[in-house]
Amino acid sequence: MKKQNKKVILAFSGGLDTSFCVVYLKKQEYDVITVTVDTGGFSKKDQQYITKQSKLTGASKHYFIDGKKQLYEQIVSYIIKGNVLRGGIYPLSAGPERLIIATKLVEIAKKEKAVAVAHGSTGAGNDQVRFDVAIKVLAPDLKIITPIRNLSITRNEEMDILKKYSVPFNETKKDYSINQGMLGITIAGKETKESWDSPPDDVYHISSVEKAPNIGEEIIINFEKGLPTHVNNKLMSGIEIMKYLNKLGSKHGVGKGIHLGNTILGIKGRVAFVAPASLILIKAHKELEKLMLTKWQLFWKDILTEAYGNFLHEALYFDPVVKDIEALIDSSQKKVTGQVKVKLIKGNIIIIGYKSLYSLMDQKIATYGEENSFWTGKEAAGFCKIYGLQSILAQRANAKKYEKN
Repeated sequence: MKKQNKKVILAFSGGLDTSFCVVYLKKQEYDVITVTVDTGGFSKKDQQYITKQSKLTGASKHYFIDGKKQLYEQIVSYIIKGNVLRGGIYPLSAGPERLIIATKLVEIAKKEKAVAVAHGSTGAGNDQVRFDVAIKVLAPDLKIITPIRNLSITRNEEMDILKKYSVPFNETKKDYSINQGMLGITIAGKETKESWDSPPDDVYHISSVEKAPNIGEEIIINFEKGLPTHVNNKLMSGIEIMKYLNKLGSKHGVGKGIHLGNTILGIKGRVAFVAPASLILIKAHKELEKLMLTKWQLFWKDILTEAYGNFLHEALYFDPVVKDIEALIDSSQKKVTGQVKVKLIKGNIIIIGYKSLYSLMDQKIATYGEENSFWTGKEAAGFCKIYGLQSILAQRANAKKYEKN
């Protein structure tokens, strides 16, 4: 009776690294099942190529899974509602998508009764941590295999092995590693390995500021409970809005940037990115919620959502505190419903106006710098007198101390 190989589920992109992983795992007598999760970056042509490549590498079965809905509902929605921008500029892009991929890997592993899952991460980046932590949380009994990391193999060595086993692959050496998903495109390569230069404009796949139309474009975005529902009065799903704004923003050169930050492993890392939809929605949402949230709601929400973004980016999504913060975010968004008027022009996102039935900005009560119906001038003078009392007392105490010395 023929021995049945143990099953391993491999996160598969169809590129050099994961193609090598199939060959390596088969040599280790595993039955390799490949899984590709679409988080917003694959065309029909890409899907066909990846499916064909899986077969050519010798995988026994291939799954192509649509993860966009889960990604939007579980993660992207909270990035928008939380105005999450790492370092104040970067909407996380590819990182959180690894959580969805890991979740699907585990689901297929359980379905196929696999003994292990595998991914093609190296030992130098953030993705290895994201995959490993998520898999260990969701399925602690599954073995995790990482051929590229474990072997410390070079790309040239991978190519030689694939040629030996007659496995086709794209031999083109690229200057840039580009990851595309719903939240945006990340770009790493020559210039991002140091801190001075920037990748050329053509790498970003959007209009440069110089080539963008001279005449801008105004749009109106409707939000309901913190999430976008319409653009220019057209009802769309969140995924459709992301796709539409990515295309529109790209036309106007919007959403390009470079983020420098701390990696999970403790070193500094730099990545270029293009994220028109994410940046448009976050900026519009942030301005809208200023209308209906109080000073202290905004203050504490900003602090906690910065921490939330760090948990998402740094592979700690499954810490229970994440759900606690999401509960606060959801609570804060109950009345964040209204419209935002946005102008896109020459790389700029300009918020022109916003309105809501729940606005706390009421001209019937008070107009800044002019008049109000809530207090008198005499009452205002009294407020001004006592408002800075502790600052006044502290200044007097310091003055006495200096006189004594």
